[in-house]
Amino acid sequence: MSATAPSMFSPGARAVAKQLGLTLGRPNLEVFADTLLELASEDRNVVVVTSDSRGSGKLGPFGQALPLQLVEVGIAEQNLVGISAGLAAAGKKSFAVSPACFLTARALEQIKNDVCYSDVPAVIVGISAGVSYGALGSTHHSLHDIAALRAIHNITVLAPADNFEAREAVRAAAQADHPIYLRFGKASLYGLRGPDSELNIGRATILRDGDDVAFIATGETVVHALLAAAQLAEDGVNCRVLSMHTIKPLDAQAVYQTAKECRAIITVEEHSVYGGLGEACAAVILQAGLSAPFRITGIPDEDTVTGSQADIFRHYGITMEGLVDAARDILRRAELPV
Repeated sequence: MSATAPSMFSPGARAVAKQLGLTLGRPNLEVFADTLLELASEDRNVVVVTSDSRGSGKLGPFGQALPLQLVEVGIAEQNLVGISAGLAAAGKKSFAVSPACFLTARALEQIKNDVCYSDVPAVIVGISAGVSYGALGSTHHSLHDIAALRAIHNITVLAPADNFEAREAVRAAAQADHPIYLRFGKASLYGLRGPDSELNIGRATILRDGDDVAFIATGETVVHALLAAAQLAEDGVNCRVLSMHTIKPLDAQAVYQTAKECRAIITVEEHSVYGGLGEACAAVILQAGLSAPFRITGIPDEDTVTGSQADIFRHYGITMEGLVDAARDILRRAELPV
């Protein structure tokens, strides 16, 4: 039996979450699978195509309940995307489910040509994204997918931050008329928004307002930014926290307003610092002629350290404690009061 994975949250972070009244939920991947089963039970045109990913995609219950709506292609990601594109072109709502590291590398040409350029409403689902596979190492880490798909025309890229965003993203994808990429990790996440909230594709969500340091984060990094903001508030540093669940199309207006109103900006992503959320935000800011102290927090251009997802997050400062230090440092370097 394998050892239990280390918690993504330190005792201090869990204490801050408790102060904020946050409740620890489930992995977004489980919410994705449950939501997809609900949708497919009501609409037989909703189908899943997997590449030997039924277990890792939490799709066992789906396969048992709706075996005729699940297609297993084996370890053949290019076939996976081609078949999904064909099903979508024939009127099905197809979800192509596979580990993000393989799906967006081996099958990039099929995503580009068969799905995006052909404009079929297939949903590409990258599971165990970022460094979710932990100690399996760099071959299994997906640190390129956002950069690659941002460069391809006609695909929306979504990275939900909590169970609410995950559920609503799947529901929105099932109704979409154009290609969508959904990015899910494996960690259990705190709920950041109530059930009465809304998820607006293409519009960032402000989880906390402030005008000192702004954290613009995406996916599973958002909760760490929110906890860091709460910790910094005890020192009188007022932080804005944006959940940039839609990385493409980016909410340029939210980035622009943040650059105008906040004294410093830190972007946070479980992705390479090249080509992801940080560089997308930097492009908006510079092209608007604005200037602000700016830092990209992510995975640098190096061999990723070996360890669990929690170990890797801690090493690269993608934690409450690491982001608190980053905020203090950027304010100090800019000679702004901390």
